[in-house]
Amino acid sequence: MKDELIFCPLGGSGEIGMNMNLYAYGKPDSQKWIIVDVGVTFADDSLPGIDLIYADPGFIVDKKDNLLGIVLTHAHEDHIGAITYVWKKLKCKIYATPFTAALVTEKFKEKKIDIIPYLKIVKLNGTIDLNPFKIEFVTLTHSILEPNGLKIDTPAGTIFHTGDWKVDPNPLVGKNINQEKLKKIGDSGVLAMICDSTNVFSIGRAGSEADVRKNMLNVMSRQKKKILVTSFASNVARMETVFFCAEKIGRHISLVGRSMQRIYKAARQCGYLQNVIEPLDPRDTKNLARDKIVYLCTGSQGEPMGALNRISNFTHPDVFIEKDDTVIFSSKIIPGNVRKHYNVHNKLLKDGINVITEETEFVHVSGHPNREDLKDMYNWIKPNCLIPVHGEHRHMKEQINFAREMKIPSPVQVENGDIVKIYPGNKPYVYDKAPNGRLCVDGEISIEEDSIFIKERKNLANNGFIDLTLIISNKGVLSSKPLLNIKGLPIFEKDEFFDGLEEEVLKLTKTFSLKNSKQYENLIEGLKKTCRKYAKEKTGKKPITNINVIRI
Repeated sequence: MKDELIFCPLGGSGEIGMNMNLYAYGKPDSQKWIIVDVGVTFADDSLPGIDLIYADPGFIVDKKDNLLGIVLTHAHEDHIGAITYVWKKLKCKIYATPFTAALVTEKFKEKKIDIIPYLKIVKLNGTIDLNPFKIEFVTLTHSILEPNGLKIDTPAGTIFHTGDWKVDPNPLVGKNINQEKLKKIGDSGVLAMICDSTNVFSIGRAGSEADVRKNMLNVMSRQKKKILVTSFASNVARMETVFFCAEKIGRHISLVGRSMQRIYKAARQCGYLQNVIEPLDPRDTKNLARDKIVYLCTGSQGEPMGALNRISNFTHPDVFIEKDDTVIFSSKIIPGNVRKHYNVHNKLLKDGINVITEETEFVHVSGHPNREDLKDMYNWIKPNCLIPVHGEHRHMKEQINFAREMKIPSPVQVENGDIVKIYPGNKPYVYDKAPNGRLCVDGEISIEEDSIFIKERKNLANNGFIDLTLIISNKGVLSSKPLLNIKGLPIFEKDEFFDGLEEEVLKLTKTFSLKNSKQYENLIEGLKKTCRKYAKEKTGKKPITNINVIRI
C-alpha cells in the first residue's frame, strides 16, 4: 500500500463560514491527521434559540489517536469560533500566532478551561514540525491581525492553504503581503492550493485599508454632532483608523461593546495600537459635547445584543443617540443578516439619525480577494491543482471556471465531506465521502440540526401551546373544572374559547371510568386529540398539547 496525501473539508465548502479542513498523510490504515481551523457560522430565524453552528467533528474524533493538532490560520469567528466545543472532544495541541492565541485563550477562560499546556504560540512566519507535516506560517493581508497562509510540506509534495486573504498594498497594521516569498513557494512546486472563494465574482482588486482611512477622515470631519462608527470588532486596522480620525478632528473616542473591548485589549497585549489616543469608558462620556466624541460600536450586522441595536432602541445604559447624530456602518452585510441590519438602519433613519454605509460612501473594503488578487496568487503559487473553499457552491464553481481560464491544470470542485486524494495519482480527485453535518449550540449544549428539541421549538413558535390539568378524587370524580393554560394561540374571545374547550373536555371525560387508572393513557390521548381538534376548528392552529391528570 502506497502512502496517500488527503484533503477533506468538513465545513466551509458550500457556505460562508464554519470553516474546518482536514489533511492526512500516510498509509490508509495509519494516516496522521491535522485540522486547519475550527469555525462557526451564525444561525438565522429558522433555528429558534440557536446562535452558533459548527461542523460536526465526528469523523476526526474517531481518528483522534492519530491527530497531530489543530492549526489556526487567523482569529475570525468563522475560523476559531468552535474551538472550545471541538477541542473538548479531541484534547490535542493547538497552534496559532500570538494575536490568535490571545483570543483563543480568552475563549477557554470563559469556559473555565486552562488551555495553556496545549496552546503552542507560533511566531510570525514561523515553522512547526508535525511529522510527516512541516508547516510554515506565511503572513498575508486580510481584515484582521496576523492572517496566515500555510505552506504544508509532506513527503509527497507541498500544499498551500491560503486561509482568508487579499492583496492589500498598504494594510496600515501589519506588513504587506510578501510576494517574493510566495513566488519562491510557487517556484519550488505546489501540488495543490486550497483557496478562499468569497469575492470571486468581484472584478478588480479588493482595495486598501489606507484608502478607507483617507475617505473616512473626510466623512467624519463633515459631521457636526455625535458620531457612532460600527464595524467588525476584529478589524484592528479599521479600529486604528477610527482612533486616527477621531484624534485628527479633535474628538475623544470610546469603545462600546464587549467584543470591541476584548479585541482592543488583545491587540495591545500583542504590541499593536501602541500610538493611538486613550479610549474613554462610555460611562465617562455622558457630559461631553456632542461634537467632541466618537463611539466605536459593535452591532454592524444588526445583532439583537450588539451595542448599536441597544443604542438605537434607547436601552443602552451609557450611550444616547439624538436627532442629527451620525452612524457610519464601516462594514458589509454578511448574507443572512440582511433583515437584522436593515431593521436597525431604518429605525435610525426614522429617528432622524444620519446613516452612512458603503452604499453611499467609501467606508469599507473587503478582506477577501477579488479576481485580480486571485490572478496574482495563481501566478505566484502556480499550483498543479486548485481546490476552492470558503464559499457557497456558486462561488466555488466560479473559481473552478476562473482557474481553468488561468490554465491551472487540475481544479477540483468539492463540498463538505468530500475526501480528495491529492497523491498518488496523475491528478487529484474526489474518491470518497466522510460523514459530515452541522451541530447547533443550544445554550451550552451541542445538538444536531434536526434535533427533536429544535423541532419542538419550531412547533411551539408556529402553533402555540395548550396545558390542560384534570384533578380527580379517589372516588373517580372531577373535583374542579378543568384547568387550562393557553399560550401563543390567536384567541380574541377568550371566555368563549375556554368555555367551548371545557365543554368538549367534560364531554369526553364522561365516556371514561375515572376510577379505572388503567384507562389513564387512553384518556390522555383522547384529551390531546380533542384539544387539538377544537383549536384547529377555532383558530386554524394545531398546538402542542400537554395533559396532566392528578388524583387526590
